[in-house]
Amino acid sequence: MEKFTRLTAIACPLAAENIDTDQILPARFLKLKRDGAHAKALFHDLRFDAAGNEQPQFPLNQPARRQAKIIVGGANFGGGSSREAAVYALFDYGIRCVIAPSFGDIFSQNAAKNGLLTAVTTDADNEALIAALNRDTSLPIAVDLDAQTIVCGNLSIHFDVDAARRTRLLNGWDDIDLTQSLKAEIEAFKAAHLRQQPWAIPAPLAD
Repeated sequence: MEKFTRLTAIACPLAAENIDTDQILPARFLKLKRDGAHAKALFHDLRFDAAGNEQPQFPLNQPARRQAKIIVGGANFGGGSSREAAVYALFDYGIRCVIAPSFGDIFSQNAAKNGLLTAVTTDADNEALIAALNRDTSLPIAVDLDAQTIVCGNLSIHFDVDAARRTRLLNGWDDIDLTQSLKAEIEAFKAAHLRQQPWAIPAPLAD
């Protein structure tokens, strides 16, 4: 998994609250292969009309925001169902960070496991970010995970992130890497367990 330390990029504001995983990735796209195809399906029913034409009013379809790597969303971003493919769609499109006042918890777990940062801000800071981006569509945002700061023009904002997810992202660890990072503790536990309960370990079979 890619490490996430710092990112400076164009951001796209999606101010609506309760943008759920079915809006991020409609259910009919759940069977897509993990080969980058999820990018086209991101926000599909919001980005495109019934004939497959782009909806020009949707922010990600606007020329200045097509290359966005950051989304500034409303409260409860990623709520709803637990589909991990919603994170695939964001990541395959190129989104590396979502900033919002709150997130669906399962969405945040899935995001951290796939290299996507979910940065939690206050309502007031979130509104200030969205206002700044609406005033200037070319304004980049700088996100520093180590310092847990967001800088956008004259705004400098602290964000919160679960400590375990922060460690995962900073190190680029998947589940296996996370387990291996605890190898010394695991070996120490196994040795102590063997000393305390040697009878619990099966004896080797005789030849």
